[in-house]
Amino acid sequence: MKENLRIERMPQHDSFNYFIVAVSQVNLRYAMGIKMKEITVQQSLGDFLRAMRARLTPEQVGLPSQGRRRRTPGLRREEVAELANVGVSWYTSIEQGKDVHPSYQVLDSLAAALRLSDDERNYLFLLSKSDEADTSELYTKISVGLERTVFALEPNPAYVMDLYWDVLLWNPAAEFLFRFPSYSADLSPKPNILQQVLFDPLNKESNSDWEVQAKIAIARFRADYARYPQDSRLNQMIEKFKQESEFFASWWPRYEVKTITDCHKRFDDPLLGELEFEHVNFQLIDCPDLKLMIFTASPSTAEKLKKAQLELLPIE
Repeated sequence: MKENLRIERMPQHDSFNYFIVAVSQVNLRYAMGIKMKEITVQQSLGDFLRAMRARLTPEQVGLPSQGRRRRTPGLRREEVAELANVGVSWYTSIEQGKDVHPSYQVLDSLAAALRLSDDERNYLFLLSKSDEADTSELYTKISVGLERTVFALEPNPAYVMDLYWDVLLWNPAAEFLFRFPSYSADLSPKPNILQQVLFDPLNKESNSDWEVQAKIAIARFRADYARYPQDSRLNQMIEKFKQESEFFASWWPRYEVKTITDCHKRFDDPLLGELEFEHVNFQLIDCPDLKLMIFTASPSTAEKLKKAQLELLPIE
């Protein structure tokens, strides 16, 4: 898989101040008493199933269309129930977000009936078990070993992000490539990857395929969201993005799901030219809420990054 990006340089403090203002607006809204609608696991599961059946036609799953125009797009509930070999009333209860707990076998049958991809199937199962997750145990502490590893990866850009896609740790190469501020453990708020994708104006101006990249980012964020759909901060972020980004508001309800995978990335930098990386990511076994993102530079890219940092190229 290949992902191509074009990036432009801008003063670090201007870009980062933008993110500080945006995050502050979320906190301000919350402090002013804007109450978030509580989302139950059952509601999240039902919404996902409804979106998945709406995208299918009878012909796609081998059912007769019966030659009648449908009032709503997609499969009917009774058709999904038939395909999954479950009762219509039982399936309806699941989709309506009632307090029911489908078994592994039922979920597996629904995944097959709705033609879910591997990522979507994993999302379905994560949602069904997400009420067992304890967000009070979220791991956000950066160990000394992890910090040394990230900095030892120079000149390959690397960073660690958490469940909210806040960047907790990054090396100078990542600072240069992604226009992060200089790293400090005490820096608050931290850069946020999804915030940067959606709202950094240079991303939209310089990337001809910005919409494609934004869709991928949203789909990956949804995959992570499945583990904690009741988390208050996650839902505050989603509501904020819906209000402030028309693109996010239109794309989030589509329930596109995509996990972060290893891939080839190419950046078109105005100062350094073409930069190529192999992107790999690691989920830390003892703290699964953290991801280590590494961009292994090609030999020519590594030389360009080394030279740029040695010469202290201005990021303008």
